[in-house]
Amino acid sequence: MKLITAIVKPFKLDEVREALSAIGVQGITVTEVKGFGRQKGHTELYRGAEYTVDFQPKVKIEAAVSAELVDQAIEAIEKSARTEKIGDGKIFVFNLEQVVRIRTGETGKEAL
Repeated sequence: MKLITAIVKPFKLDEVREALSAIGVQGITVTEVKGFGRQKGHTELYRGAEYTVDFQPKVKIEAAVSAELVDQAIEAIEKSARTEKIGDGKIFVFNLEQVVRIRTGETGKEAL
């Protein structure tokens, strides 16, 4: 089992969700986050005053998937989140030691 964490642009959330659903990913967790990568923020003008925006709004999507679905999930996220502009985001894959469904006590793949 793997935990896939993707940081994407907020307006791409629906496309990513639909792409993951289409390949059989049953559940995701979404968090609104802020951060920056290589672009290191930018300068904006508001009512005549210049100020620096250090952190860009992003969305963090987390999905626990079986090992068989990892490559498909990565490909689905990549295709649906890509704008080919700076700040498209990143995908991280972690090993998932154990999963327990609280309601039934199921563990492992059955809990997903």
